[in-house]
Amino acid sequence: MTTALGSAMTHSGTELPQIADPQKIAPQDARELTRSFLDRLAVLEEGTHEYQYVRNTLIEMNMSLVRFAARRFRNSGQDMEDVVQVGTIGLIKAIDRFEVSREVQFTSFAVPYIVGEIKRFFRDTSWSVHVPRRLQEARAELTKADEELRSRLGRAPRVSELAALMNLTEEQVVEAQIAANGYHSASLDAAVTGDTDEGEAALSEFIGEEDTALELVEDFHALGPLVAELDERDRRILHLKFVEERTQAQIGEELGVSQMHISRLLSRILARLRSGLLATD
Repeated sequence: MTTALGSAMTHSGTELPQIADPQKIAPQDARELTRSFLDRLAVLEEGTHEYQYVRNTLIEMNMSLVRFAARRFRNSGQDMEDVVQVGTIGLIKAIDRFEVSREVQFTSFAVPYIVGEIKRFFRDTSWSVHVPRRLQEARAELTKADEELRSRLGRAPRVSELAALMNLTEEQVVEAQIAANGYHSASLDAAVTGDTDEGEAALSEFIGEEDTALELVEDFHALGPLVAELDERDRRILHLKFVEERTQAQIGEELGVSQMHISRLLSRILARLRSGLLATD
């Protein structure tokens, strides 16, 4: 292969060096050699040994571009080897589509291809929340079916129309639509702009409000054991007062004591409970 390649290059008047390990070439040298290899690739017949050698050498010489682009996604949670492999596809596309007649550096041309391929990989494979694989696949099919029917009908398709095209039941289509909501998420701190004079606001300000009753949950949990320690009469008084919402006079009438006595009993019971709660803080 080396002899055939050498003769082909000499015949064209452009002789390229034989490179044993293209990935070990320094980036600066790789940029200079890339132009010569691209010039040569443009005049070679696709499928020949010479063409494959030049193309493969170009790929290996420019793997530093792929690794550079992949580093932008190092905190994505994806295996970096997978990201590099996907980025390599973008590099190959750039090599195959580059036109030497264009006055543009190959690096400037290739990086958008590499980054674009990596972003497409994340768009197609990443979910904000975990959903079953069958629903991930259904979501992809749903997207295709929706686009096809929108183009054909000139409107948003109905669930029944999607189900017919996808050979699914309407329930399965709805399930896929719900699951698709897990593909993208937004931070509660995301800025939201509106027509108000206040400018930007956080998304969390629009999707909920503070529930003050939640503050009582911990108190209720702490209060339970303290109430259990009371005798039966005191628990009965609390039940009549705070559950049945009886007046002190009604409670006194039921228990056969005066309203004033009930008032003193309630004050003593509540003071005991309050003291117990403070002691648990």
